[in-house]
Amino acid sequence: MRRLMHRHSLTALFLFLALLVPALAQAYDVLVLQSRHAPAFVDVRNGFSKQSSSKRVIVLSDYSDVDAVRIVSEDHPRLILAIGDEALAVARKVQNTPVLAVLSLGIGSPRALPHNLSAISMFVSPERYVTLFRSMNVRRVGIIHNRSKCGWYLAEARQAAKEAGIELVVREVSSPHETLDKLSSLGGQVDALWMLPDATTVTSETTEAFFLFGVNHSVPVVAFSGMYLNMGAAAVLDIDRKELGRQAAEMARKILNGASITEVSYPSGIKLKTNATVLKRLNLTGDLSITR
Repeated sequence: MRRLMHRHSLTALFLFLALLVPALAQAYDVLVLQSRHAPAFVDVRNGFSKQSSSKRVIVLSDYSDVDAVRIVSEDHPRLILAIGDEALAVARKVQNTPVLAVLSLGIGSPRALPHNLSAISMFVSPERYVTLFRSMNVRRVGIIHNRSKCGWYLAEARQAAKEAGIELVVREVSSPHETLDKLSSLGGQVDALWMLPDATTVTSETTEAFFLFGVNHSVPVVAFSGMYLNMGAAAVLDIDRKELGRQAAEMARKILNGASITEVSYPSGIKLKTNATVLKRLNLTGDLSITR
């Protein structure tokens, strides 16, 4: 009888350990939700992975559906890193776990963030652009924007431009098909054109028009991604994606250490890239800079 009881005790212990080991294997600090297997997202994740926090990575495009609420309730991560718009949309369903979003245009105004959301913006600090425009010796800069997407950013850009003696000539649109007409209205009114990462104004149907405007009116177009250099941008302020991951890791470390962060930070790693052919055509041969 004693031997039988001992055998039952061992069986119960083994069952307990079998249940405990998967739970321990799933314990981690950061749930990484990555929209898809795109190089930009991988670069950010690799930069983030330099930090020591344990993590679980889920690439959303590998699944038909991802229930972040269920995963969080079962795994209890202390933080969610959402990389990309799709990942942020999934992470927004989680209410009580801190979410840190990167590479997403869906963040919205910093003034209207949910209580658990922090982010690094896709927008570069407007002071960097204003410094670049000053080094180009331009005084009137055209912007087309959707107020609901980036009105908050434009307010900061206006202040930075005013302090630098630069006038922003602004046109507002509510849908992409208005962009071409608004571009035409800037003809003869501006010395440069500033493309914002605004999903309403910059689309596959409208992008080429920005660079045609630059050619037709002999003004530089300044954009937000290196992909636009070959299309005719004079200069771009490109976000260093691995540095973005490292910046996210530092923010994550602060949150995991108990800091209360609900804010949108500007990316710190920025690269100025130029199109020498376009600059020469526009006689912009001086040194361009984004630092004062």
